[in-house]
Amino acid sequence: MSTTDDWAAQTTADPLATTEGERLDGRVALVAGGGLSGPLGGVGFSIAWLCGSAGAHVAVVDRDQAAGVRAVAAIRDAGGEAEWFSADVTDSASVESAVDAVVRRFGRIDLVADSIGGGGAVPALEIDDDEFDRVMQLNFLSAWRIIKFAQRHMTAGGSVVTISSGATEGRGPTMPYTIAKTALEKLTVGAASSLAPRGIRVNGVRVGMIWGAFAARGMTEEQRELRRQNVALQTEGTVWDIASAAFFLLSDRARWVSGQVLAVDGGGFAMKANTGAAGSAPARKAAS
Repeated sequence: MSTTDDWAAQTTADPLATTEGERLDGRVALVAGGGLSGPLGGVGFSIAWLCGSAGAHVAVVDRDQAAGVRAVAAIRDAGGEAEWFSADVTDSASVESAVDAVVRRFGRIDLVADSIGGGGAVPALEIDDDEFDRVMQLNFLSAWRIIKFAQRHMTAGGSVVTISSGATEGRGPTMPYTIAKTALEKLTVGAASSLAPRGIRVNGVRVGMIWGAFAARGMTEEQRELRRQNVALQTEGTVWDIASAAFFLLSDRARWVSGQVLAVDGGGFAMKANTGAAGSAPARKAAS
């Protein structure tokens, strides 16, 4: 007959029944856009660094050799193992070649993170075909190519994370960037369903108004402060907030999470004032 102690021993035997740090020892993590392109860093580098710090062998896939080499050096300095692989994510042959090179170097692929994105805030109805295609290639088709070629080398227990944007929830003028990131989220959910029978999870992180290399390239300090005030928590996120969420989804901590897009956005937009509620009585002034 089981005792209470036996019950405790059985239930806490689960690998998740611990608060110790998650380890990725021996796993191979491919991080597209994982280069270190400036002092503020980016989401891709932050994910790569966390994976390397947790014991994974990191394949930094980045077109920018200098950024890739810097990322590899930073990961190695922290005690991790990493290599840089060049790829043009807008070209299928280049992506396939890079993925194959990763497999030749490390033997397999267990984890995939795609952080590549960008594009100007130009209305989709006012740009030409070439610019529209460029934004779609960078923000959507790049991830499709990475997942398409990497999943061939993945097995049960593998995990994929894509990086989307809070712009997908907006109702403003249509932008090619927003269209591309919305398509990316659909790809994420669809790929999760397609790869689930093989035991491979796919999730996404929807990025809020964080401060990092990407935001710093096109924003003044005044604009930055105004944006911070528009966050519900009234604080500014960083690339590490996003990377931490992505790392969780890549790790076994999220072993039963797939087909989800997690918003990491400080609670969304702030409600500046009480605007009332439909059907409620109007507020009355206090008697003087």
